[in-house]
Amino acid sequence: MTYREAIEELETILRALETDAVDVDDLTTRVERSAELIRLCRHKLRHAEASLDRVFDTLDNEDEADEEEEDGEADEEHDDLPGGPGRAW
Repeated sequence: MTYREAIEELETILRALETDAVDVDDLTTRVERSAELIRLCRHKLRHAEASLDRVFDTLDNEDEADEEEEDGEADEEHDDLPGGPGRAW
């Protein structure tokens, strides 16, 4: 079941609870199903968050590597300056 399908089913249950006279047995069934759907949605959200964190971590690491590479090139550009090789100006 997709996240969207779970949310749609939760919305359907909520509308039914708001508009229908629900007997106790049916109410219990709907609440239990809602709890299952909420757990599923939470799981999917946590999984999506972890995936996004991995993507952003990879991007951050690539940015850091690019900056280090650029810093190394800048140091080489200053090797012939009076301050000596590798000094940043």
